[in-house]
Amino acid sequence: MRLVFAGTPGTAVPALRALLGSRHEVVAVVTRPDARSGRGRTLRPSPVKDVATEAGIEVLTPSTPRDPDFLTRLQALEPDCCPVVAYGALVPRAALDVPAHGWVNLHFSLLPAWRGAAPVQRALMAGDDVTGATTFVLEEGLDTGPVLGTLTETVRPDDTSGTLLDRLALAGAGLLVATLDGLEEGTLQGVPQPADGVSHAPKLTTEEARVRWDLPAHVVDRHVRGCTPAPGAWTTYRGERLKVGPLGPRPVLPDDLGPLAPGTLHVTKRAVLVGTASGPVELREVGPLGKRPMPAADWARGARTTTGERLDG
Repeated sequence: MRLVFAGTPGTAVPALRALLGSRHEVVAVVTRPDARSGRGRTLRPSPVKDVATEAGIEVLTPSTPRDPDFLTRLQALEPDCCPVVAYGALVPRAALDVPAHGWVNLHFSLLPAWRGAAPVQRALMAGDDVTGATTFVLEEGLDTGPVLGTLTETVRPDDTSGTLLDRLALAGAGLLVATLDGLEEGTLQGVPQPADGVSHAPKLTTEEARVRWDLPAHVVDRHVRGCTPAPGAWTTYRGERLKVGPLGPRPVLPDDLGPLAPGTLHVTKRAVLVGTASGPVELREVGPLGKRPMPAADWARGARTTTGERLDG
């Protein structure tokens, strides 16, 4: 089939590479316009654009997929299908109707669970033991279209949203290629999503990423892992923001350690513990304002942190 691929972040790159190596022909790529990033706020192309440029494929970067010039070019390309992975913009009906096989979205959850922009983060924060990926026919509704294929993935105890998303992106690339093969062969037909089991995964805000030490330890742990690497879990210390990396395993507590109130620190030469609603957790890596992440014990020594001080998350 002739394909026009839509995607933007690094998460979409495995799928694009898999399609470039498949029997299908990627005739163009649609991605978000170059965006400013880094401390210098330099304009940079998306990871998907980089790959497409290297492969010598036409790249379309409309400010919105409603742009008349984009719609005209899309029609001229005559795609049979438009696979999409994390494109980052709503596709209008005028574009959805162009390819005969529609737009096929690869979404990183088992729909109808976790519809929205942050399915992996929300699944981790909710404590899901199993998640997965779904291919479905894109509609104007939010991740509501008929399902074409699924795969499952076990959530590991030390997974962050980054590590889990990396695995799903790789496995999902194969699922997307298999889905397009099935559509071309006429062996796949979309199955409507059930009405039960719907949950939503809106994009995480910076404020949501703030750690609440007054919650149980296992909830705090899931929250931090779900926010890693983005948007990044954080708390405050001495009035300034402090980034919090994934926590250590359940710490071995000193015999003389009494109750540790939520947010209260216990500092030793090798470890920094912080209280939660159900017992202490160990900080492994933290990021002081304006500095690179560092081991928590090194941070505590440099900041001259003492037992009894608080993280006011």
